[in-house]
Amino acid sequence: MIPRNDYLNTLKRFRDKDLIKVITGIRRCGKSTMLEMFQDYLRQEGVPDNQIVSINLEQGEYLEIETSRQLYDLVNTLLLPDKKMYIFLDEVQRVSEFQKAVDSLFVKKNCDIYITGSNAFLLSGELATLLSGRYVEIKMQPLSFKEFFSTFSEDDSIDRAYMQYVQYGAFPYILELPDARDKTMYLQSIFDTIVLKDIVARRRFPDVAMLQSVVRFMFDNIGNLFSTKSISDTMTSAGRKISVQTVESYLTALTESFILHKVGRYDVKGKQHLKTGEKYYAADIGLRRALLGSSAVDDGRVLENIVYLELIRRGFDVYIGKVGSTEVDFVAVGENGQEYYQVAYTVIDPDQRTLQRELAPLNAIRDHYPKYLLTMDHTPPTSHNGIRQINALDWLLGR
Repeated sequence: MIPRNDYLNTLKRFRDKDLIKVITGIRRCGKSTMLEMFQDYLRQEGVPDNQIVSINLEQGEYLEIETSRQLYDLVNTLLLPDKKMYIFLDEVQRVSEFQKAVDSLFVKKNCDIYITGSNAFLLSGELATLLSGRYVEIKMQPLSFKEFFSTFSEDDSIDRAYMQYVQYGAFPYILELPDARDKTMYLQSIFDTIVLKDIVARRRFPDVAMLQSVVRFMFDNIGNLFSTKSISDTMTSAGRKISVQTVESYLTALTESFILHKVGRYDVKGKQHLKTGEKYYAADIGLRRALLGSSAVDDGRVLENIVYLELIRRGFDVYIGKVGSTEVDFVAVGENGQEYYQVAYTVIDPDQRTLQRELAPLNAIRDHYPKYLLTMDHTPPTSHNGIRQINALDWLLGR
């Protein structure tokens, strides 16, 4: 098992707290394995096996558990009176009205509850209302570059690891598949499962081919500024006629299944969130490449996507920054204020025009929050009037 210490430490902090721990994330990002790691930790801390109830609702022996009543009855039969019980319900969204069972278990004083799901629907509607203020969401992603690189030997270069990270992505099981064709087939199977199981089956979209076209279009345009109308117009002009309403429904479903991340815009000078225009980023670059093939090669936007995922992994709320007539790639808002990031694959050219173009939006920001320029250039860390230029791989590794 690859250590996922940030997530594991979060679970440790919330252990025995009077909150339901809800672990969300795209399929195959490691949620089930994380529960196993935490259960191993509990055993090391002296918790006996009969006080750990672990149920994966996608396993064959639980396929008949379809209602909240059945789920509650199953778990209730495994509870020990007057003992602290640790309850793990994996892929719980498969059970109809599961939130009622979770709530009924939560009110028992001896139950510490952990649930996972592969769809944001898990925390929408009735669950959010029923359990308002009584749960904490832990958002999991596929492997960070730091976690991915930790599996390589000391003789492997960072650049080589990054190329594999970009080509095949960061789903943990990818590292168990040495053959390139097997990796691609595995990624395609993840995509098919998300589309058919998490989106089409629940949303009952009639046109699967159109949904797949929208995914390809969005993957091909990561980091581009869009509105739903512009997406509809662009696809229609390319021969795939689709209404604005259908685009909105598809994008909502894709973000709910965590295959896409939607990023809004923020006016840095006006200090307000903007209602128009947004960008989308892929949950995993390897998934994007498996779907688009050779057309997925776009070093700058791929790096930008990876930086975005790392920022949200580090706990920031992330926005696209509007600075007058220019744009800064990311405004990252955290507990201690905000940070600004500009991302470029390279800024090396003879007359430094690329460098000055990338620095211009950051220079236009007049506050004193940290500003960063991340590139793949192998140059020593440099300061440009307070703007720190850092190698992106060093930044991803936390150096």
